[in-house]
Amino acid sequence: MKIAIASDHGGVDLKSLLVKALSEKVSVVDYGPADKASCDYPDYAMKVAFDVASGAAEFGVLICRSGIGMSMVANRFQNVRAAICPTVDSAVTTRQHNGANVLCIGADVVSADYAVEIAKAFIATPVDESERHARRRWKLERAGRLSDCSGLMHDDPEVFAAIKAQTEQEDTEINLIASENTSSRACREAAGSVLMNKYAEGYPGKRWYSGCLPVDAAEELARKRACELFGAEHANVQPHCGSAANMAVYFATIKPGDTIMSLSLDQGGHLSHGSPVNFSGKIYNIVPYTVDRKTEVLDYDALERQAMEVKPKILLTGASAYPRTLDFRRIREICDKVGCLMMVDMAHIAGLVAGGAHPSPVPYADFVTTTTHKTLGGPRGGMVLCKEKYAKAVDSAVFPGMQGGPLENIIAAKAVCFREWMSPEKKGYAQQVVKNCQVLCKTVQDRGYRIVSGGTDNHLFLVDVKTTKGITGKEAAAALDAAGIVVNKNTIPYDTESPFKTSGIRVGTASVTTRGMKEAEMIKIGTWIADVLDNIADTSVQARVKAEAKALVAGFPVP
Repeated sequence: MKIAIASDHGGVDLKSLLVKALSEKVSVVDYGPADKASCDYPDYAMKVAFDVASGAAEFGVLICRSGIGMSMVANRFQNVRAAICPTVDSAVTTRQHNGANVLCIGADVVSADYAVEIAKAFIATPVDESERHARRRWKLERAGRLSDCSGLMHDDPEVFAAIKAQTEQEDTEINLIASENTSSRACREAAGSVLMNKYAEGYPGKRWYSGCLPVDAAEELARKRACELFGAEHANVQPHCGSAANMAVYFATIKPGDTIMSLSLDQGGHLSHGSPVNFSGKIYNIVPYTVDRKTEVLDYDALERQAMEVKPKILLTGASAYPRTLDFRRIREICDKVGCLMMVDMAHIAGLVAGGAHPSPVPYADFVTTTTHKTLGGPRGGMVLCKEKYAKAVDSAVFPGMQGGPLENIIAAKAVCFREWMSPEKKGYAQQVVKNCQVLCKTVQDRGYRIVSGGTDNHLFLVDVKTTKGITGKEAAAALDAAGIVVNKNTIPYDTESPFKTSGIRVGTASVTTRGMKEAEMIKIGTWIADVLDNIADTSVQARVKAEAKALVAGFPVP
């Protein structure tokens, strides 16, 4: 066991006594001061708090005349719970109930001998792990997720109000947007860090600005972790978003007017895959492919015949609304026959790939692009993975080709996200996302709703509300929103409605799985979805579901 200890000039004598007494059984690191010369107590309190917060020390002991100033400093650090303890009983209680890990003692409040008793009792007392105390400690540490930005209450209350509203919305509603998730506190901290202050045009070791060693280290971590996580030869983590990642591959490999084959937007593709209103559709010759009209899944033989006829420079696979497993091996065979590049946009399924719940495109594709905020649950951003032979071309396309300074704070958050995905727990999470989606899908299906392609293999499914209920996706999404369930209107294959109304809704399970929900909760949610859509104009049903949904999510807090 290691204990970090420090004091101000008023607590030096007591500190020396405690160091001697505690060193008999544990390792003690004395951060000073060494004498009674006037000093600033925060300088010493921070050293102890840093050790405890980082896990370098199990306990901290801080001494000043009252113990108050030291406790104020220490408690500004996340994962530190500093408590002023004037008695042995208070030391025992705060350890048991609050999980306090930094003891603050007032040198003018207690005698030296009694201070030793307090410190020994504090260190020897285990934390009470019963449900009620664990729950309260969790709430203490969480602080409603608003402690991270509480300074804005004073500095910019209008912006704080928006953040508070978003927090409350996440806490009280069921988010089934398939392209959304909830990032960890660690990701949010990195994204909001001082790394945002640094201009870093270029790449690690080859920047246009000086002073980039810290951001170089963060970017290298992100790049190396991405390669390790996905088994890629090269990673560029600088793209600001998924569309920018796609743009980088296009710029690195083909010329304006060249042909790209991609899944049509109304069939589940993405804007940046060639929509006429997007840069991709304006610059390149886009030839769309579709799913089979009867099965609503990809017909790879038909795709091969079309590709052999079209002879695209890039065959692009990936979707924003395709509920089935993609056969990357078969697509590689098609690309080899055609003699074209294989590009996969795995933005939606990246977390499933990382967790082993969906086959990886990386061994087969020349280029793989992704976002980092969907099933991966990291910060909003993009990334390109590619074979080493394309590394220079991709890097040049990103900078200086299309971006200036990278968002190094977001890149650091990407590094945090990739590290999180290297834990065994994340594999279970990815599998649970799929299980939840299949149960939720079946629950809605069993209530008589037509599901596009008949089901799902991944994190999302599409409900054909037009055929089933004669309503539009826009109407369905609005009714569910009023009931505290958030989905989005979405086109379905061969949709007869406009993209502004649509015939379907898209439902995803990444966010609710992040909250810890499992199959039982999916059955409840699926039942509520059907209840609301069965009674689309009944506001009393919406109110009832909203109340029940709010009660459910209260037991599954957002991280």
